[in-house]
Amino acid sequence: MCRIEWNDQDLVKSYVGGNETALQLLLEKHQSQIFHYILSKIKNRDLSNDIFQDTFIKVIRTLKSGNYNEEGKFLPWVMRIAHNLVIDHFRRESKVRFVSESSSTSEEYNIFSVIRDEGLNVEQQISKGELEAQVANFIDYLPENQKEILLMRIYQDMSFKEIAELKDISINTALGRMRYAIMNIRKLMEKNGVVY
Repeated sequence: MCRIEWNDQDLVKSYVGGNETALQLLLEKHQSQIFHYILSKIKNRDLSNDIFQDTFIKVIRTLKSGNYNEEGKFLPWVMRIAHNLVIDHFRRESKVRFVSESSSTSEEYNIFSVIRDEGLNVEQQISKGELEAQVANFIDYLPENQKEILLMRIYQDMSFKEIAELKDISINTALGRMRYAIMNIRKLMEKNGVVY
């Protein structure tokens, strides 16, 4: 017996209409791609599984509440949810452990390139940690599109090409937003008297 290949739009409609099997088919169809995307960013299988499950809990809630706007783009929508949950994870983690400047390969686009740690004594190391925490707080004041690019670049170590593809923008747009994010962080540092 041959199995009919349903498209995502039909499966979503079927699930919203009460067919629980349709969600299982959607999951089977896309779980590998979604999970591997999360794993490529998180680098921890257990944590990636948690984020993957959270992604589908969010998908189910949105579909059940009738808030999903069908545009035939189910997978990009789910990938965006997964991506946002990955960013949320890095935001939470940054409050506990701040990523060092080595997480960015380009000095030009590295906020923390001004903070050096060669041969620092204990007092200087404490000051450096305080400065990094202050800079991390300033990130929240950036416009959303700049903040998002900066978090993907610094915390997730994504290339500008990867960012451009994920956000469906040009590489130049991604570079421009990152440049403005760094300029705005520096302005906030100066305005708040943060010496770097």
